[in-house]
Amino acid sequence: MINAERLWSRLQLLSEIGKTESGGVTRLSFTQEERDAKNLVASFMKEAGLMVREDEVGNLIGRKEGLNPKASVVLTGSHVDSVFNGGNFDGPLGVLAAVEALQVMNDEEIETEHPIEVIAFTDEEGARFSFGMIGSRGIAGTLTQEELLNKDKQGISIAEAFVSSGLNPDEIAKAARKPGDVKAYVELHIEQGKVLEGQNLSTGIVSGLAGPLWLKFTFEGEVGHAGATPMPIRHDALTAAARVMLVIEEEASKTGTTVGTVGQVQVLPGGINIIPGHVEFTLDLRDIDENVRDGVEYQIRKAAAKICENQGVKLTIEDLQRVAPAPCSDLIKNAASEAFESLGLEVQFLPSGAGHDGMQLMDLCPMGMIFIRSKNGISHDPAEWSSKEDCRDGANVLYQTVLKLAVQKVNVTMK
Repeated sequence: MINAERLWSRLQLLSEIGKTESGGVTRLSFTQEERDAKNLVASFMKEAGLMVREDEVGNLIGRKEGLNPKASVVLTGSHVDSVFNGGNFDGPLGVLAAVEALQVMNDEEIETEHPIEVIAFTDEEGARFSFGMIGSRGIAGTLTQEELLNKDKQGISIAEAFVSSGLNPDEIAKAARKPGDVKAYVELHIEQGKVLEGQNLSTGIVSGLAGPLWLKFTFEGEVGHAGATPMPIRHDALTAAARVMLVIEEEASKTGTTVGTVGQVQVLPGGINIIPGHVEFTLDLRDIDENVRDGVEYQIRKAAAKICENQGVKLTIEDLQRVAPAPCSDLIKNAASEAFESLGLEVQFLPSGAGHDGMQLMDLCPMGMIFIRSKNGISHDPAEWSSKEDCRDGANVLYQTVLKLAVQKVNVTMK
């Protein structure tokens, strides 16, 4: 069994890095806060007896060797970067629970056939560059030089951030794992929803992950004086954008499974007495079914084009990210189910509406996730909370699942 007190203490220590006045955290990728977080996690990895390194895309990796070092590796972990003023559990729980699991294995001298690696992935959230899952894309071999040109609000590109962090953007291909190198990837995460809470369950097994589609809408209208421009002859970019936002709300609501969110809005010139001539907003569109999601996207694009044509506003829609939904592997779900049963926990399957690094690995290896209950379903907010007991239950499920995947060979009586 894992040491719940040690896990909880480490979660609290990590929550101090990038701490905001409201009690959340801001740890954007390639910042000092993220660097400090990785350094702290690296110290925990070393305490756990792991071999620690960072790869060519900045993933922090702690390895426990297997009896057969040449066998495919079992991966587990999550991330330590955050959104702006985010919570203390999203990402860190999966990393620190995985470190805890391997520390228990080393403490108890438990050997496995396969090596096990804990990974703190680089930039899962995408909060800085509006492009996420950089580390897992690197592992999967799908990260491209073109994608490194994405810039943050200060005009700094991902490639430039790599260089400032001591990484060489020309060497990203070296981080890719080869087919057959990885046996499986399993991640523990908070649910970020209310399903488990509604069922009064501490933990659940993820059936699949909804695919996030990120779009950027740009509206070019005509700037005018708010008092001197009659309503019939206006080309108001913000009015057109607002009408498209309503379409997004309506179309996403029709399916019962799709969710659409406008999370960033920019209005220019931004004067109280000036008709907006330029508006940009982002759309995060998700569904477990790719065909359903893309069908909603089609309807939104069609309606947006008509709205802008009627208002004399130019519309540009740019793809920022398009990720296919990812079903979880039976290998992971079966191993997790056995872990649930051995721990006396009720098995509950549920989908993930949020995207996670495992989505990038689904073509590389079997992938799966374990969720723990989120209080009131709140996430990406300082109010994000999961209890110590639920963290313990999830970590114990992760521990047992990883052992099954890595094939335990030496059974030692627990101290």
